[in-house]
Amino acid sequence: MITIKKENEIKILAEGGKILGNILKKVGESAKPGVSTKFLDELAEKLILESGGVPSFKGYGDGNPFPNALCTSINHEIVHCIPSENKILKESDIIGLDIGMKWPKDKSGLFTDCAITVPVGKIDKKVYELLDVTRGALDEAINFIKPGIFVNDIGEMIEKYVDSRGDYGIVRDLVGHGVGYKVHEAPMIPNFKVYERSERLKPGMVLAIEPMINLGTHEIEFAKNGWDIVTRDGSISAHFEHTIVVTENGCKVLTNPD
Repeated sequence: MITIKKENEIKILAEGGKILGNILKKVGESAKPGVSTKFLDELAEKLILESGGVPSFKGYGDGNPFPNALCTSINHEIVHCIPSENKILKESDIIGLDIGMKWPKDKSGLFTDCAITVPVGKIDKKVYELLDVTRGALDEAINFIKPGIFVNDIGEMIEKYVDSRGDYGIVRDLVGHGVGYKVHEAPMIPNFKVYERSERLKPGMVLAIEPMINLGTHEIEFAKNGWDIVTRDGSISAHFEHTIVVTENGCKVLTNPD
């Protein structure tokens, strides 16, 4: 069942989400040739702690917890990739930056989540178009979301939009999710059409919408470290995400920067 956040909780999520959006913006602006993904991770964690928050990805998971504050996915890497001082950005790369935070850090803290994919210098036209389509899919979903629609209507809308823009692979094994009280909550939010009945959206529901689109196949592979997820055919992948709250007339983005 999808949780419904109270008015005071939505205020906390909005404040924390705006802080997180601004942190991600600063990290994205630092993604330049010669910079390591470890540097970007350290910057993200520093800014989160300075804001009075806690990086929600660091230590997440049982048995093999994620070791960092930021997921840094380059080119054919889709999501959840572990930063490293040996991963150095170069001209024509793209990098997906996925970040989560509990804010504030005390017991009143709530979780938001957002992601962008940014070019490193000049990139190929097809890759630029991939970024445009993926960002556009997120924007279209945000404009579409309102009370009364089914959760699975979101994925159908995203698939129609992406298919109208060209031949792309929509990742099917990874989905969006609820967020707020925990890093991940119900429901799962596919980015493609499914036929199972799902819950209707209601005001106060908080969701992380995150299309993941590939230039090639939709199929994925997991790396040996248990976290890095890449495209099976080595094609380039893009990822954008916002945390939103369903309102009386539509939805509001909680992770927009200034």
